Amino acid sequence: MDKLSLRAAAEDQLGAAYREEGGRAAVTVFPGRGRRLRQTVIALRGGAGPTEHDSPGEATVLVLTGRVRVSTGPGDVTEGTNGDLILLPETRHELEVLEDSVLLLSVAGG
Repeated sequence: MDKLSLRAAAEDQLGAAYREEGGRAAVTVFPGRGRRLRQTVIALRGGAGPTEHDSPGEATVLVLTGRVRVSTGPGDVTEGTNGDLILLPETRHELEVLEDSVLLLSVAGG
């Protein structure tokens, strides 16, 4: 049985995000290769521009630290902060980073 400190991974990735020009850093902590589940710790500097992207399929985001906003349009907006679990829509959506944030993205593969 293995154990991983999400707190340490979050600190490492946030430090890396500050060194990156784009203000983002990520590390896959549970690889999806040959498995159904992939989990990635993603750090984003506050104020990083909104990113619009397609859904990776069935996925959730656990906000480890910070505050983010996920939306699929003007009437469908969800904010998350420390400890919130956001169920991502299986449609194109936008992620806005309201303050320095670290997320655990969990994606279920087929």
